[in-house]
Amino acid sequence: MVKKIPKPIIEIIQKLEAAGFEAFVVGGCVRDLLMGVEPKDWDVTTNAKPEEVSKLFPDSFYENKFGTVGVKIPKLTNQSSALPSRERSSRDSSKPSFSEVVEVTTYRIESKYLDKRHPDEVRFAKTLEEDLSRRDFTINALALKIVNSDFEIVDLFDGQKDQKKNIIRAVGNANERFDEDALRMMRAIRFATTLTNESEVKRSRANSGPRKLAKKTPFEIEEKTKKAIAKNAKNLKHIALERIQDELNKIMLSDFAAEGIELLRELKLLQYIISELEKGYGVGQNRHHIYTIWEHSILSLKNCPSEKLEVRLATLLHDIAKPDTKRGEGAYSTFYNHDHVGARVVEKILKRLKYSSDIIKKVRLLVDNHMFYYNVEEVGASSVRRLVKKVGLENIDDLIDLRVGDRLGSGVPKAVPYKLRHFKYMVDKISSDPLSVKMLKVNGNDLMRELKLKPGPMLGAILDVLLSEVIENPEENKKDILLNRAKELAKENLTKLREMAKEKIEEKKEEEDKEIKSKYWVK
Repeated sequence: MVKKIPKPIIEIIQKLEAAGFEAFVVGGCVRDLLMGVEPKDWDVTTNAKPEEVSKLFPDSFYENKFGTVGVKIPKLTNQSSALPSRERSSRDSSKPSFSEVVEVTTYRIESKYLDKRHPDEVRFAKTLEEDLSRRDFTINALALKIVNSDFEIVDLFDGQKDQKKNIIRAVGNANERFDEDALRMMRAIRFATTLTNESEVKRSRANSGPRKLAKKTPFEIEEKTKKAIAKNAKNLKHIALERIQDELNKIMLSDFAAEGIELLRELKLLQYIISELEKGYGVGQNRHHIYTIWEHSILSLKNCPSEKLEVRLATLLHDIAKPDTKRGEGAYSTFYNHDHVGARVVEKILKRLKYSSDIIKKVRLLVDNHMFYYNVEEVGASSVRRLVKKVGLENIDDLIDLRVGDRLGSGVPKAVPYKLRHFKYMVDKISSDPLSVKMLKVNGNDLMRELKLKPGPMLGAILDVLLSEVIENPEENKKDILLNRAKELAKENLTKLREMAKEKIEEKKEEEDKEIKSKYWVK
């Protein structure tokens, strides 16, 4: 275990202890170590006061009122042992990059949180137990003490037991923890969807099937903690929207994003994040759907093949306007223009949640175009070109991923039916460089200037012959070679040669088309 702790972290602890202070690795990094996951950041807690820590580490900064000193260390990225430069392998001669910061925080007890996010005042504590008692969840209230080359885990709230059972449980009184910091409620759901126990994930996925919600997330939120979240959900209104967005993004990008969104609704948090989504809860659709709008939305997210945040957001929100555009009831109800209305609603939601203009633009584009019509017998290349021009070739694959999630979220058996494969083929076909004389390194103006030719059939015939020859020998597509060849061709009767050239060009086009068709298994 100690071998997995970067040496700069160990050196910070040893330096504090050598000065007569207590020091522990604490929090989520200890949890991750116990789970066999490489920690993303490291935290140290100590009974040394901030000014004492700053004195021991001159290259540090203390710019807050929470007792946290930022101690600079060599960059840990891609360094399994994270050793300072003098102890790195001789293969790495680069200078150390001091861009990593370890937070060294004094034991503390906090008073009331009137803003539901920050303590009104911070009082330094005398013992580790007091410090751990203020933390959010038992699996994060763990401390690790380094003893020579070994370690001891300080676990005052059964965090290891909960970690082994995959349980998220608040430390002490859950209502107090969430009243202190309302963002902890979203963090509980984020931990439930993102903490990994591979065997548990595989088992849960196997039991759920590809188009259903998993019966549970990798970690389960303990029942009393769940009730406390639902009871205190209204406090989320006090949290900055940027922080809410950050937690939502982590849930959306997890393997259990759909289950996380369902938990947000179940625990009454979603109404303070995306209340528009809840309008679809229990609302039936028409003969084309077996699920309610809500069920379809989260199942579409679950089955979306993309790992991009924008595509997942668009997939979750693609039918956001259906409740407002619904007309009629039963099998023949309609939702005319829900895609275009939904695009405007999505823009308002994402602006409210402080997303970047690039993400807003992309999500709106996908929602606005997710109903694109394509039928093999009815839609030709010109229609596909118009769609590609409207959406952008770079966004077509993302639009298709949304469509795949949408289809599977409707309960259909195939993610990519023949029509969608044929659409991919057509996009590939029209986006390829056309096989034409434009590919040549010479053009009509060159021939007229060099050969003293006038515009007319002869000019076109020579270019066609040159193209047919370049198709066979691409290395001859050079201006000097083509001009010399054109001079020879200008002396010939080109009627028959032009027909041969066209035949060769059409033959090549057919070959390329067959290759693209075979790529997508279409006829």
